[in-house]
Amino acid sequence: MLFRWTPEATPEQKQLVETSLARLPSLVPALREFVFGSDLAVNEGNFDFAVSASFDDLDGYLDYRDNPDHRAMVRDHILPIAAQRAAVQFFSGG
Repeated sequence: MLFRWTPEATPEQKQLVETSLARLPSLVPALREFVFGSDLAVNEGNFDFAVSASFDDLDGYLDYRDNPDHRAMVRDHILPIAAQRAAVQFFSGG
């Protein structure tokens, strides 16, 4: 998932997104790999922030997507500062 923040997003709000995301692996057992971070600003036009999550199967993803703690974090910390979002769900291998 990729996010472009609003121009009004403060450093404190951006840090709160990261702090909140860091809690999710302990709250969502279906997460197998979970990484996120801010763009390094090497190339112009990139999104500001990326999140990558891996699951064993579709049910694991749906558990994550619908998890109340995840939904609250998105509602309270991401949506208020997100200007744009891009996402893809896929399974690799087999």
